[in-house]
Amino acid sequence: MNRYCIKIGGKDVRVTEWGESGNPVVFCLHGLGSTSLSFIEIAEGLKNDFHIFAVDAPGHGQTDPFDREEDYEMPEMVEWLDKVIDTLHIERFYFLSHSWGSFVALFYVKNYREKVLGSILLDGGYQSKRESKQSMDEEAAFYEVDFEDYVETWEEFKEQAVYGSVSRRSAALDRAAEDLVLKKDGRFYWHARGYTGSSIVKAMHKHDIVDIYHELPSDILLLRATLPSNREQERRRMAGIFEEKTIGIVKDIPESTHMLHWDQPDYILSIIEQNWNVIKEGN
Repeated sequence: MNRYCIKIGGKDVRVTEWGESGNPVVFCLHGLGSTSLSFIEIAEGLKNDFHIFAVDAPGHGQTDPFDREEDYEMPEMVEWLDKVIDTLHIERFYFLSHSWGSFVALFYVKNYREKVLGSILLDGGYQSKRESKQSMDEEAAFYEVDFEDYVETWEEFKEQAVYGSVSRRSAALDRAAEDLVLKKDGRFYWHARGYTGSSIVKAMHKHDIVDIYHELPSDILLLRATLPSNREQERRRMAGIFEEKTIGIVKDIPESTHMLHWDQPDYILSIIEQNWNVIKEGN
């Protein structure tokens, strides 16, 4: 694993890289509040067959935040992302994304589909804000407050940031947790600030994903969480809209929360390998 920063528009963008150049490229984009190490276990599993890049999104991890709220809107995010991809000299790639990152990924695919060899969405890109019962102002206000909160101990932070709903523990997930924390005056804060969270939520409401479904290719694969069970009816309904409008494929991942690549990394790896034509020696 190699970590470094590049400059985009005069601001630092942190990149995490696995694997060897010359292999097919997988580009990873994390969800709201996460970092590039969200993909640590998946990337470790793919690094012998792929060259993997993941970035900390603006306002996350070690990537500088945008100066303007409007810069988090989808058209601006897509152009920022394309500058990152060009700076990394990536010509064509497989796109692996999670949660909010999948919304950005789909807007990117709409504009730059010739660069994308295939797309796998990890429980993202199908939760239309227009279909939500929560207003933009209510949701933005929640993140503005929540991302500024803190806890008193490292163990409490890990429990909230990683292990609150995830069914397994690992050294790699401990490492991912370290990437999420901002420690100040003996307190443990979320690394992404309330301004970033609220700006992203407003952007998702303004540019609803449903409006571009008809412009997307039909080879997109959505891997969908199935836990907690009390949200299953709503997830199934919105995934059905996604499947109908995009003609994409939806696969339910059993015993998995929204962090399905943390709950079921081996299963997710097997799906990626099958879909992106990795032939293991001896198979």
